[in-house]
Amino acid sequence: MITIGLMSGTSLDGVDAVLLDTDGETISRFGPGCETAFEPQERAVLKAAVDAALVWRFEGEEPAIFRDAERVLTETHARAVERVAAMANLAVTDIELVGFHGQTVVHHPPKDGRHGQTRQLGEGQALANRLGVPVAYDFRTTDMAAGGQGAPLAPIYHQVLARWAGLEQPLGVLNIGGVANLTLIRSDGQLEAFDTGPGNGLIDAWVEERTGEPMDRDGALASQGRVLEAGLAELLAHPHFALEGPKSLDRWDFSLDAARNLSVEDGAATLSQFTAEAIGLGLKACSERPKRLIVCGGGRKNADLLRRISAATGISVCNAEAVGWRGDLIEAEAFAVLAARTERGLPLSYPGTTGVAAPQTGGRLVHPA
Repeated sequence: MITIGLMSGTSLDGVDAVLLDTDGETISRFGPGCETAFEPQERAVLKAAVDAALVWRFEGEEPAIFRDAERVLTETHARAVERVAAMANLAVTDIELVGFHGQTVVHHPPKDGRHGQTRQLGEGQALANRLGVPVAYDFRTTDMAAGGQGAPLAPIYHQVLARWAGLEQPLGVLNIGGVANLTLIRSDGQLEAFDTGPGNGLIDAWVEERTGEPMDRDGALASQGRVLEAGLAELLAHPHFALEGPKSLDRWDFSLDAARNLSVEDGAATLSQFTAEAIGLGLKACSERPKRLIVCGGGRKNADLLRRISAATGISVCNAEAVGWRGDLIEAEAFAVLAARTERGLPLSYPGTTGVAAPQTGGRLVHPA
């Protein structure tokens, strides 16, 4: 199917969109893709929805701002689909399916025997109506209703990509977004996956708070700073690291408190080292040690962070592009594949990736009204 996958991450910088020709198990064509940035007023609405979600946390009625945010998401994601279709010299109606992740505003993993809860803003029916194209969305709810973590969902796509590239196993795929998550493709082809800890989220929040910039570009600040070992130890004492995988996180599960009294450079260094050490702990918990670690997501552009990860893990680290993957588009590509799997009724999650008892199908498929 000619499918467009869409992804808007927790950094709220824009919509990634990409076209694939896929049946959910293989890819016959990698089409064009791009990032469409949010306008300042659009980002402001989405950030207000995130802030409201952190107060709401599934208690009482949903914040009214959610409706405003969903209207923004419908329009921005429709524009992204239209842009990619034009890049492929296709009419929007030539697109057979759209995979729409939506915007995660709060995610509570299972705890103490209780099922988790997650909220991705985004109304699939509204997007289908706007585009005149079927839309698959709400990919996490079924897994969480079955007791799973609801995340990460990209591992099945990492396996598809590894097969396409003919990569040797065991192989580690590390996605560094707001949260970092790891996929281990074992030598027998089975998958293990979990959130290792923070990715860019804490670093971005720290730098934005202290400088007004959205990120530590290329790790320039962290490379000039010194790690506060006491602060690092405090961060690594978080209960997440005592849990066995599969396990998942919300971007806001960690705070900046351990860095509060530091210079901007020392805070960036300490938080960057925390991300790296958390990834190292995650790899130690895997059943096999991967021969190399392929890094996807925005964090792969942070040279200082990659150096720290290589040192903390003792494993060769390379960017997605080094193996022929499109690092900026992998998550959007993943949701194109997950959409096709939804349409075909194929599993999206597995015991080794989200902790469910058995492989789970999922997603909701809607058609234009």
